Amino acid sequence: MLKKFLPNEHVKSVLEISPSKLKELGIKGVITDLDNTLVEWDRPSATPELVEWFKDIKEQGITVTIVSNNQEKRVKDFADPLGIPFIYEAKKPMIRAFNRAIKEMKLKKDEVVVIGDQLLTDVLGGNRCGLHTILVVPVAQTDGFFTKFNRFVERRILTWMKRRGMLYWED
Repeated sequence: MLKKFLPNEHVKSVLEISPSKLKELGIKGVITDLDNTLVEWDRPSATPELVEWFKDIKEQGITVTIVSNNQEKRVKDFADPLGIPFIYEAKKPMIRAFNRAIKEMKLKKDEVVVIGDQLLTDVLGGNRCGLHTILVVPVAQTDGFFTKFNRFVERRILTWMKRRGMLYWED
């Protein structure tokens, strides 16, 4: 059961994910979380580095969809200036929003990766849906109430996985 929380990959930042490498691996779509994955939860817009990363993704012919548990206004205000489709109030880790994103991108599951900062929402949801998952270190060290609870549970899960030799990265 706890293997559902184990991401396929772990990186420090979404900016470490190479668009050309994704393309080489046959990836045609990215489902990404927004808050604390792409930018801090209280940053209204993309950083210049992130804008460049999205440009590189697009140049590789890879489609991006933001799938967020946040409210429409927050996600729309971030995604619209970038021209990125989004799904808000996704209710992750439920898989409905992941499946919707895949369908809207007109892709197969083996052509899509999920990028997120939380085991209990992004990784669990992506894994339940049968997608390749990439866990990123949260951009901000501060979180809302529910995310703080999730982080507490995540630390316990990660500790359990580390003791069993399931983790291949450093803290």
